[in-house]
Amino acid sequence: MQQQPRFFLPAQPGPPPDPAGPPAPAISPPVVVLDTNVVLDCLVFEDPSCRALAAMLARRHWSWVASPPMRAELASVLARLSWRGAAIDSEYTLTVFDSLVSVCDDHASPPGAAKLRRCRDADDQKFLDLAFALGARWLFSRDRALLELAKPASMLGLEILTPALWSARNACLPTDSTPQAG
Repeated sequence: MQQQPRFFLPAQPGPPPDPAGPPAPAISPPVVVLDTNVVLDCLVFEDPSCRALAAMLARRHWSWVASPPMRAELASVLARLSWRGAAIDSEYTLTVFDSLVSVCDDHASPPGAAKLRRCRDADDQKFLDLAFALGARWLFSRDRALLELAKPASMLGLEILTPALWSARNACLPTDSTPQAG
């Protein structure tokens, strides 16, 4: 029997806007990118250091973006984990991923990003490229090759950090860990 992750599924949309008044101006949520290991920690392994991050994603306080190669990498890793005997429901995990992420097919890095050196791990370059192309506020990773780029990336407006560091900086935010029925 495969284990389904207990990730917080998105809540149903709220009530319709009040017809008596004009809608409030739309504020775009910050754009975030998660590398594959952080996705696994949120959706599969329920890592405590990712609890606040997972809550923000589930409540759609952020706009989580990914590219088709990122989804393909996640599917490949899930298949390898399942093949190794881990009790993971890959289909369910990908369904949750698909329900929370906006997939961006076409992106090109802005000119300023060219000043940043390339990631020494070519497999991680796609996360950096997408984050710069879409003006992401945060790129969440535990990967040393990406974290080494945190300082130069911050000068270009992108913060590369671990979920634990983000959580420590934002400790006052609720982490409602009660899974929703789905």
